[in-house]
Amino acid sequence: MSTSTVASTGGSAATKARPADRIFKSLSTVAAVSIMVILAGVAIFLIVRALPAITASWTDNPSLDKDFTAGFANFWSYVGPLAFGTVWASLIALILATPVAIGIALFISHYSPRKLANALGYIVDLLAAVPSVVFGLWGIFVMRDFLLPLQQWLNANLGWIPFFGGEVTTTGSSIFTAAVVLAVMILPIITSISREIFLQTPKLHEEAALALGSTRWEMIRLAVFPYARSGMVSAILLGLGRALGETMAIAMILSPAVIVSFFVVTEGQNPQTVAANIALNFPIAEDLGRSALIGTGLVLFVISFAVNFLARMIVNRKPKAKKEDAVAADALSADAAEESPVALIHPDGDHGHVHAKRPDLHGKPGNSEGAGK
Repeated sequence: MSTSTVASTGGSAATKARPADRIFKSLSTVAAVSIMVILAGVAIFLIVRALPAITASWTDNPSLDKDFTAGFANFWSYVGPLAFGTVWASLIALILATPVAIGIALFISHYSPRKLANALGYIVDLLAAVPSVVFGLWGIFVMRDFLLPLQQWLNANLGWIPFFGGEVTTTGSSIFTAAVVLAVMILPIITSISREIFLQTPKLHEEAALALGSTRWEMIRLAVFPYARSGMVSAILLGLGRALGETMAIAMILSPAVIVSFFVVTEGQNPQTVAANIALNFPIAEDLGRSALIGTGLVLFVISFAVNFLARMIVNRKPKAKKEDAVAADALSADAAEESPVALIHPDGDHGHVHAKRPDLHGKPGNSEGAGK
């Protein structure tokens, strides 16, 4: 049998899928399509149920001029402060959590002994399994009293900064306390992803930096961080996505109002978040009020989708080589070719044969062609 016949027979056998392969491919396709269908179904449900409140006249409708929707001119004036409070609390939590999470990830991956690193990794992962209501109780009974002196000190000594101004809280129920609890809740996500990214740094890069005389920190700064930059950004944005949708901890800790305020240590002047507002008001909401809450959920859905889409785009982004770097690389390659040992032996470019002399069998020098004669 000829080689072409065998190749064609093998190719046809390879292209013929087995029943198990076809079943697995079908299940995988159904699973992938179902994700898109579920996402589209959620979006359509939110849009359909939110349209009555979005298009309604809030000033002339008695159903919207009472309870938690009273006093607003339209849907956007109602959802605007809620969206601001959601993003504001999440950003403060992100600022507090990111340095700590990256520090923990670096300690686990590059500084701690192996046994301690494994134990710390398990502890950090266990934090992700703690329910948000437990974090809310911890924030009420522990963190409010613990952070109250710090908030009073910030107001007394740094009150000239707009963030720490206003009438300071007397109970600790401020956006600052809520953001600290949120920061603890998003620590496991940022730490776990950053740790895995740090561990994937090529060992050759780290060893090369250390061999050139770099300290441990210089090696991390020059070899680990450039490699893990996109992974760290995606981990931070995924942590932001978790903070945006948090409900119970914020609802239990915060003393909110539907306002736009940058004060972080005040009481009664804290902006409310979308998720907490839905959890608190949905039981008492009527038809249009429930539609308004679903509309705020639609806004939160769009914000969360945008954050996750941005994280995915950053992860898939490939760095573009600059034109100057390409020119420098070509010049370096040319210099290396000119200084190669073969070029030094044959500067005229005849690299086919190396006419080096060697001693013959009797110990006398001779050429390579007559050495065996």
